Amino acid sequence: MSRVVSGALALIAAGWTMSAQAADLYGSRAPLTVNHTLLRPDSWAGPYLGGNLGYAWGSVAHNPTKPSGFVGGVQAGYNWRNGPWVFGLEGDIQATGAEETFAPWKFSNPWFGTVRGRAGYAFNNILFFGTGGLAFGELRATTFGLTESHTNAGWTLGAGAEVGLAPNWSAKIEYLYVDLANSNFVITGASNGYRFGLIRAGVNWHF
Repeated sequence: MSRVVSGALALIAAGWTMSAQAADLYGSRAPLTVNHTLLRPDSWAGPYLGGNLGYAWGSVAHNPTKPSGFVGGVQAGYNWRNGPWVFGLEGDIQATGAEETFAPWKFSNPWFGTVRGRAGYAFNNILFFGTGGLAFGELRATTFGLTESHTNAGWTLGAGAEVGLAPNWSAKIEYLYVDLANSNFVITGASNGYRFGLIRAGVNWHF
C-alpha cells in the first residue's frame, strides 16, 4: 500500500508542476478553448478510446522472483461532469513483458486488465483523478520444463493526471498498484500471486 501512496504523491506533485507552468505560460489570459486548440473543460464528458505504454515491476508471493517489463494496451471509458468534478468508468486490457527467472523458477505476467471507477477535478484543461476497481490477469510459472498458469481476479488502486492537448485529444499519465490474488501452483508447491506497480502514459480520443 505504501507504493500506492508514494506513486500517487509523485503524480500529484507532477500535476501541480504542470499546472503552475501552464499558469505562467498563459498569465492573465483566459484558458484556450476547443476553437483555439485545447480541450474545453466541459469536453471531459462523454465516451473516449485510447492507447497506453508503460512499465511494470513487482514481486511474486512466496517466491523470490520479481517480474518486471514493458506494458502496452488499449483503454476505453465514459465520463460524466458535474461542474469541475468529473466521474467516470474505464476499462483496459494490457499485454506485458513482465517476467523474471530465479534459480529453477520463471514467473511471467503475459496479460492483465482492469475495470475501474474514476473521480477527479478539472482545472480548465487539466484533470486530476483517483481510480480504483477490479483487476484480473494471468500468472505463469515455469520450472524444469513444466509450465502452469492461473488467471485470477484482484484489485487495483491509483491516481493520475490528464491534459487536453487539442480538439478531442488528451494525454494522461497514471500510476496503478495491482494485486492479483494468489493461486496454489502444483509445480512450485506454494500459493503464488503477482503484485506490482505500474506507471504508464497514454492518449485518448474523445467522441
